[in-house]
Amino acid sequence: MTDPEYMDRAEALLKRIEACCDRINDETDADIDNQRVGGMVTLVFANGSQIIVNLQKPLHEVWMAARAGGFHYKFDGEKWMDTKGNGEFFANLSRYAAEQAGQPLQFA
Repeated sequence: MTDPEYMDRAEALLKRIEACCDRINDETDADIDNQRVGGMVTLVFANGSQIIVNLQKPLHEVWMAARAGGFHYKFDGEKWMDTKGNGEFFANLSRYAAEQAGQPLQFA
């Protein structure tokens, strides 16, 4: 993947996270505050916990830090997949966000 291709795909991922937060906030009482600074999105939950998603441009990866741990994702041509075989980015984000919010959440 070229640098411009990575940036296009990674930017689309960050925008999708922001759009999902807006939808979740409209449809539930989860009250997720999402803050974007450059290539990083921070999700802050009502209990004060956070999930941070940031771009790792030199590696062409997206990193996520949550209470469950730190995770690295690479684009496989279709989806952003965990580099250690632990699943797809948005499925994992949904699971970790639900754990931290204390209610089912769907980032899709």
